[in-house]
Amino acid sequence: MIHLHDKSFEPFISSEEIDFAITNMAKQMDDDFFDEVPVFIGVLNGSFMVLSDLMKKYRGMCEVNFVRMASYEGTQSTGDVKQLIGLDQDLEGRTVVIVEDIVDTGNTVEELKAIFKEKKVKHLKIATLFFKPEAYKKEIKIDYVGIRIPNKFIVGYGLDYDGLGRNLPDVYQLAQ
Repeated sequence: MIHLHDKSFEPFISSEEIDFAITNMAKQMDDDFFDEVPVFIGVLNGSFMVLSDLMKKYRGMCEVNFVRMASYEGTQSTGDVKQLIGLDQDLEGRTVVIVEDIVDTGNTVEELKAIFKEKKVKHLKIATLFFKPEAYKKEIKIDYVGIRIPNKFIVGYGLDYDGLGRNLPDVYQLAQ
């Protein structure tokens, strides 16, 4: 059990399970991109650990970049995520793989797809370490899924609770 701010979290997914899932995702990508040089784009802040470990296991040539999503409403989370910060690369005609730490409702994935469609990418693929099928409300295909999880609040391995927990090597779920 760990305590972050005012909440308690119990062990949920070990670092070994995470490593196994990322290894499998990298193998799939090796097969899919054997004849091209994709651009992997991590969505900050949560994806930094996933993308780092994924790149250590991916065997092909690739480029890596990071972006951050921002809302038009300042500090209020409105669900109206429209701005992409940090993308200064020309992606026209390129294969792009968006790397997320977690996909739940799919709102961010939907916005990213719209943004990258405007950039005229050749192929857009979505990869996520954690996927909550119960919470997912969109029709967009998630191409690479590391681990399917129930709709529970989790921390660790890049995921945080009010800024804490991102550095944990294992994943914890909110205690009941």
